[in-house]
Amino acid sequence: MKNKTYLKRVAAIHDLSGFGKCSLTVALPIISAAGIEVSALPTAVLSTHTGGIDGYTYRDLTEDMRPITKHWKSLDIRFDAIYSGFLGSFEQLDIVKEFFHQFRTDNNLILVDPVMADNGELYKIFTPDFAKGMRSLCEKADIIVPNLTEAALLLDEPYQPGPYTQAYIENTLKKLSKLGPKKIVLTGVYFKEDELGAATYETASNTTGYFFVKRIPGYYHGTGDVFASALLSALLNNFNLVESTAIAVRFTANSILRTYKAQTDYRFGVDFEQCIPDFLKELKLV
Repeated sequence: MKNKTYLKRVAAIHDLSGFGKCSLTVALPIISAAGIEVSALPTAVLSTHTGGIDGYTYRDLTEDMRPITKHWKSLDIRFDAIYSGFLGSFEQLDIVKEFFHQFRTDNNLILVDPVMADNGELYKIFTPDFAKGMRSLCEKADIIVPNLTEAALLLDEPYQPGPYTQAYIENTLKKLSKLGPKKIVLTGVYFKEDELGAATYETASNTTGYFFVKRIPGYYHGTGDVFASALLSALLNNFNLVESTAIAVRFTANSILRTYKAQTDYRFGVDFEQCIPDFLKELKLV
Protein backbone atom coordinates (compact mmCIF):
# COMPACT_ATOMS: atom_id res chain seq x y z
CA MET A 1 0.00 0.00 0.00
CA LYS A 2 1.05 3.60 -0.53
CA ASN A 3 2.25 5.46 2.51
CA LYS A 4 -0.33 8.07 3.44
CA THR A 5 0.30 10.64 6.11
CA TYR A 6 -3.30 11.79 6.03
CA LEU A 7 -6.37 9.57 6.14
CA LYS A 8 -9.24 11.11 4.25
CA ARG A 9 -12.76 10.85 5.67
CA VAL A 10 -16.20 10.65 4.02
CA ALA A 11 -19.63 11.18 5.58
CA ALA A 12 -21.96 8.71 3.84
CA ILE A 13 -25.66 9.53 4.22
CA HIS A 14 -27.66 6.52 3.00
CA ASP A 15 -30.06 3.86 4.21
CA LEU A 16 -28.82 0.52 5.54
CA SER A 17 -30.26 -2.75 4.21
CA GLY A 18 -29.43 -5.79 6.30
CA PHE A 19 -29.46 -8.00 3.20
CA GLY A 20 -28.97 -7.00 -0.41
CA LYS A 21 -25.98 -5.05 -1.68
CA CYS A 22 -26.82 -1.36 -1.98
CA SER A 23 -26.47 1.95 -0.15
CA LEU A 24 -24.30 1.67 2.98
CA THR A 25 -23.53 -2.04 2.54
CA VAL A 26 -21.89 -1.02 -0.75
CA ALA A 27 -20.47 2.40 0.16
CA LEU A 28 -18.73 1.29 3.36
CA PRO A 29 -16.63 -1.58 1.94
CA ILE A 30 -15.77 0.07 -1.39
CA ILE A 31 -14.70 3.44 -0.01
CA SER A 32 -12.90 1.84 2.96
CA ALA A 33 -11.01 -0.52 0.63
CA ALA A 34 -9.83 2.58 -1.25
CA GLY A 35 -8.05 3.75 1.90
CA ILE A 36 -10.66 6.26 3.00
CA GLU A 37 -12.42 6.38 6.37
CA VAL A 38 -16.22 6.31 6.20
CA SER A 39 -18.56 7.77 8.80
CA ALA A 40 -22.09 6.46 8.29
CA LEU A 41 -25.20 8.56 8.86
CA PRO A 42 -28.04 6.06 8.26
CA THR A 43 -31.38 7.40 7.06
CA ALA A 44 -33.28 4.15 7.63
CA VAL A 45 -32.70 0.49 8.46
CA LEU A 46 -34.37 -2.17 6.30
CA SER A 47 -34.35 -5.96 6.48
CA THR A 48 -33.58 -6.03 2.74
CA HIS A 49 -33.42 -3.48 -0.02
CA THR A 50 -36.67 -2.80 -1.84
CA GLY A 51 -35.80 -3.69 -5.43
CA GLY A 52 -37.82 -6.73 -6.43
CA ILE A 53 -38.19 -7.98 -2.84
CA ASP A 54 -41.51 -7.95 -0.95
CA GLY A 55 -42.23 -8.03 2.78
CA TYR A 56 -39.20 -6.04 3.93
CA THR A 57 -39.15 -4.21 7.27
CA TYR A 58 -38.47 -0.47 7.34
CA ARG A 59 -37.31 1.59 10.31
CA ASP A 60 -37.22 5.31 9.61
CA LEU A 61 -34.31 7.11 11.33
CA THR A 62 -35.27 10.69 10.55
CA GLU A 63 -35.53 11.56 14.25
CA ASP A 64 -31.96 10.34 14.84
CA MET A 65 -30.29 12.28 12.03
CA ARG A 66 -30.16 15.73 13.65
CA PRO A 67 -28.88 14.43 17.04
CA ILE A 68 -26.13 12.48 15.22
CA THR A 69 -25.21 15.59 13.25
CA LYS A 70 -25.12 17.69 16.43
CA HIS A 71 -22.88 15.17 18.18
CA TRP A 72 -20.46 15.01 15.25
CA LYS A 73 -20.32 18.81 15.15
CA SER A 74 -19.55 18.93 18.89
CA LEU A 75 -16.56 16.65 18.23
CA ASP A 76 -15.31 19.02 15.50
CA ILE A 77 -15.21 16.16 12.98
CA ARG A 78 -14.04 17.25 9.52
CA PHE A 79 -14.91 15.52 6.24
CA ASP A 80 -13.03 15.51 2.95
CA ALA A 81 -16.26 14.56 1.21
CA ILE A 82 -19.97 14.29 1.96
CA TYR A 83 -21.83 11.67 -0.05
CA SER A 84 -25.63 11.40 0.02
CA GLY A 85 -27.77 8.74 -1.61
CA PHE A 86 -31.27 7.38 -0.91
CA LEU A 87 -33.38 9.72 1.23
CA GLY A 88 -36.86 8.72 2.24
CA SER A 89 -38.68 12.01 2.85
CA PHE A 90 -38.78 15.78 2.37
CA GLU A 91 -37.67 16.18 5.99
CA GLN A 92 -34.56 14.11 5.31
CA LEU A 93 -33.78 16.34 2.33
CA ASP A 94 -33.90 19.34 4.67
CA ILE A 95 -31.72 17.60 7.24
CA VAL A 96 -29.09 16.76 4.63
CA LYS A 97 -29.07 20.38 3.43
CA GLU A 98 -28.43 21.41 7.03
CA PHE A 99 -25.63 18.84 7.22
CA PHE A 100 -24.04 20.28 4.08
CA HIS A 101 -24.21 23.77 5.58
CA GLN A 102 -22.64 22.69 8.87
CA PHE A 103 -19.82 20.56 7.45
CA ARG A 104 -18.98 22.28 4.15
CA THR A 105 -15.47 23.71 3.95
CA ASP A 106 -13.49 25.48 1.25
CA ASN A 107 -11.72 22.21 0.47
CA ASN A 108 -14.21 19.37 0.77
CA LEU A 109 -16.37 17.77 -1.88
CA ILE A 110 -20.14 17.27 -1.79
CA LEU A 111 -21.44 14.46 -4.02
CA VAL A 112 -25.17 13.88 -4.37
CA ASP A 113 -26.51 10.72 -5.95
CA PRO A 114 -30.19 11.72 -6.47
CA VAL A 115 -31.59 8.23 -5.94
CA MET A 116 -35.28 8.29 -6.84
CA ALA A 117 -35.95 6.64 -10.21
CA ASP A 118 -34.76 4.32 -12.97
CA ASN A 119 -35.95 2.89 -16.28
CA GLY A 120 -38.25 5.83 -16.88
CA GLU A 121 -40.16 5.47 -13.62
CA LEU A 122 -40.10 7.20 -10.24
CA TYR A 123 -39.65 4.72 -7.36
CA LYS A 124 -43.04 3.85 -5.84
CA ILE A 125 -42.11 5.29 -2.44
CA PHE A 126 -41.91 8.81 -3.92
CA THR A 127 -44.43 11.35 -5.25
CA PRO A 128 -43.61 13.57 -8.25
CA ASP A 129 -43.06 16.52 -5.88
CA PHE A 130 -40.08 14.70 -4.36
CA ALA A 131 -38.07 15.44 -7.51
CA LYS A 132 -38.39 19.16 -6.78
CA GLY A 133 -36.98 18.61 -3.31
CA MET A 134 -34.12 16.55 -4.70
CA ARG A 135 -33.41 19.30 -7.22
CA SER A 136 -32.92 21.77 -4.36
CA LEU A 137 -30.42 19.36 -2.76
CA CYS A 138 -28.51 18.96 -6.03
CA GLU A 139 -28.21 22.73 -6.22
CA LYS A 140 -25.93 22.56 -3.18
CA ALA A 141 -23.66 19.79 -4.51
CA ASP A 142 -20.26 19.99 -6.19
CA ILE A 143 -20.94 16.79 -8.16
CA ILE A 144 -24.20 15.02 -8.96
CA VAL A 145 -24.50 11.48 -10.35
CA PRO A 146 -28.00 11.00 -11.79
CA ASN A 147 -29.11 8.33 -14.21
CA LEU A 148 -31.08 9.49 -17.25
CA THR A 149 -34.46 9.00 -15.56
CA GLU A 150 -33.36 11.07 -12.58
CA ALA A 151 -31.89 13.70 -14.89
CA ALA A 152 -35.26 14.10 -16.63
CA LEU A 153 -37.01 14.48 -13.26
CA LEU A 154 -34.46 17.02 -12.04
CA LEU A 155 -35.01 19.05 -15.21
CA ASP A 156 -38.80 18.56 -15.13
CA GLU A 157 -38.70 17.06 -18.61
CA PRO A 158 -40.23 13.88 -20.09
CA TYR A 159 -38.01 10.81 -19.92
CA GLN A 160 -36.45 9.87 -23.25
CA PRO A 161 -35.52 6.20 -23.80
CA GLY A 162 -32.26 5.37 -25.59
CA PRO A 163 -30.27 4.96 -27.69
CA TYR A 164 -29.30 8.62 -27.34
CA THR A 165 -27.60 11.14 -29.53
CA GLN A 166 -24.48 12.98 -28.45
CA ALA A 167 -26.35 16.26 -28.83
CA TYR A 168 -29.10 15.10 -26.43
CA ILE A 169 -26.61 13.93 -23.80
CA GLU A 170 -24.51 17.09 -23.95
CA ASN A 171 -27.59 19.30 -23.79
CA THR A 172 -28.79 17.35 -20.73
CA LEU A 173 -25.40 17.67 -19.03
CA LYS A 174 -25.26 21.42 -19.55
CA LYS A 175 -28.80 21.93 -18.31
CA LEU A 176 -28.01 19.89 -15.19
CA SER A 177 -24.94 22.04 -14.55
CA LYS A 178 -27.18 25.11 -14.49
CA LEU A 179 -28.78 23.73 -11.33
CA GLY A 180 -25.54 24.55 -9.52
CA PRO A 181 -23.09 21.61 -9.43
CA LYS A 182 -19.74 22.22 -11.09
CA LYS A 183 -19.40 18.63 -12.27
CA ILE A 184 -21.95 16.16 -13.64
CA VAL A 185 -21.65 12.42 -14.17
CA LEU A 186 -24.62 11.00 -16.09
CA THR A 187 -25.07 7.23 -15.99
CA GLY A 188 -26.99 4.84 -18.25
CA VAL A 189 -25.71 6.57 -21.39
CA TYR A 190 -25.50 4.68 -24.67
CA PHE A 191 -25.40 5.52 -28.36
CA LYS A 192 -25.54 1.89 -29.53
CA GLU A 193 -27.62 -0.99 -28.16
CA ASP A 194 -24.60 -3.15 -27.32
CA GLU A 195 -22.87 -0.54 -25.11
CA LEU A 196 -23.49 1.20 -21.81
CA GLY A 197 -21.55 3.79 -19.86
CA ALA A 198 -21.40 7.30 -18.48
CA ALA A 199 -20.87 10.88 -19.62
CA THR A 200 -19.14 13.68 -17.72
CA TYR A 201 -19.29 17.45 -17.84
CA GLU A 202 -17.14 20.07 -16.09
CA THR A 203 -18.37 23.64 -16.12
CA ALA A 204 -14.96 25.23 -15.48
CA SER A 205 -13.48 23.83 -18.69
CA ASN A 206 -16.76 23.33 -20.58
CA THR A 207 -15.57 19.81 -21.45
CA THR A 208 -17.50 16.58 -21.92
CA GLY A 209 -16.18 13.04 -21.62
CA TYR A 210 -17.54 9.55 -22.30
CA PHE A 211 -16.67 6.04 -21.26
CA PHE A 212 -18.45 2.89 -22.45
CA VAL A 213 -18.23 -0.87 -21.95
CA LYS A 214 -20.01 -3.76 -23.62
CA ARG A 215 -23.57 -4.12 -22.32
CA ILE A 216 -24.21 -7.19 -20.15
CA PRO A 217 -27.72 -8.72 -20.29
CA GLY A 218 -30.05 -8.31 -17.32
CA TYR A 219 -31.05 -5.69 -14.73
CA TYR A 220 -28.96 -5.53 -11.56
CA HIS A 221 -29.94 -3.80 -8.32
CA GLY A 222 -27.48 -1.59 -6.43
CA THR A 223 -25.20 -0.84 -9.36
CA GLY A 224 -25.76 2.91 -9.04
CA ASP A 225 -24.41 2.77 -5.48
CA VAL A 226 -21.44 0.68 -6.60
CA PHE A 227 -20.69 3.20 -9.34
CA ALA A 228 -21.01 6.34 -7.20
CA SER A 229 -18.94 4.83 -4.37
CA ALA A 230 -16.18 3.84 -6.78
CA LEU A 231 -16.31 7.26 -8.45
CA LEU A 232 -15.90 9.08 -5.14
CA SER A 233 -13.10 6.71 -4.12
CA ALA A 234 -11.17 7.54 -7.29
CA LEU A 235 -11.74 11.28 -6.94
CA LEU A 236 -10.42 11.23 -3.38
CA ASN A 237 -7.38 9.30 -4.61
CA ASN A 238 -6.59 12.30 -6.83
CA PHE A 239 -7.86 11.03 -10.19
CA ASN A 240 -9.62 13.58 -12.37
CA LEU A 241 -13.31 13.33 -13.22
CA VAL A 242 -12.90 11.50 -16.54
CA GLU A 243 -10.36 9.04 -15.08
CA SER A 244 -12.55 8.47 -12.02
CA THR A 245 -15.59 7.83 -14.20
CA ALA A 246 -13.69 5.30 -16.33
CA ILE A 247 -12.49 3.50 -13.19
CA ALA A 248 -16.04 3.44 -11.77
CA VAL A 249 -17.57 2.19 -15.04
CA ARG A 250 -15.02 -0.65 -15.30
CA PHE A 251 -15.45 -1.65 -11.65
CA THR A 252 -19.25 -1.68 -11.95
CA ALA A 253 -19.18 -3.56 -15.26
CA ASN A 254 -16.75 -6.17 -13.88
CA SER A 255 -19.02 -6.65 -10.85
CA ILE A 256 -22.03 -7.14 -13.13
CA LEU A 257 -20.15 -9.53 -15.40
CA ARG A 258 -19.07 -11.67 -12.44
CA THR A 259 -22.68 -11.80 -11.25
CA TYR A 260 -23.95 -12.64 -14.73
CA LYS A 261 -21.49 -15.52 -15.07
CA ALA A 262 -22.30 -16.85 -11.58
CA GLN A 263 -26.06 -16.70 -12.33
CA THR A 264 -26.80 -15.57 -8.78
CA ASP A 265 -30.12 -13.90 -7.94
CA TYR A 266 -29.84 -10.47 -9.56
CA ARG A 267 -32.18 -8.94 -6.98
CA PHE A 268 -29.57 -9.36 -4.25
CA GLY A 269 -26.95 -7.10 -5.81
CA VAL A 270 -23.74 -7.58 -7.75
CA ASP A 271 -20.62 -9.50 -6.76
CA PHE A 272 -18.42 -6.43 -6.31
CA GLU A 273 -16.37 -7.89 -3.47
CA GLN A 274 -14.18 -10.11 -5.64
CA CYS A 275 -13.55 -7.21 -8.04
CA ILE A 276 -12.00 -5.02 -5.33
CA PRO A 277 -8.38 -6.24 -5.91
CA ASP A 278 -8.46 -5.06 -9.53
CA PHE A 279 -10.17 -1.84 -8.43
CA LEU A 280 -7.32 -1.12 -6.00
CA LYS A 281 -4.78 -1.75 -8.75
CA GLU A 282 -6.52 0.87 -10.89
CA LEU A 283 -6.35 3.27 -7.96
CA LYS A 284 -2.61 2.46 -7.69
CA LEU A 285 -3.05 1.46 -4.06
CA VAL A 286 -1.43 -1.98 -4.47
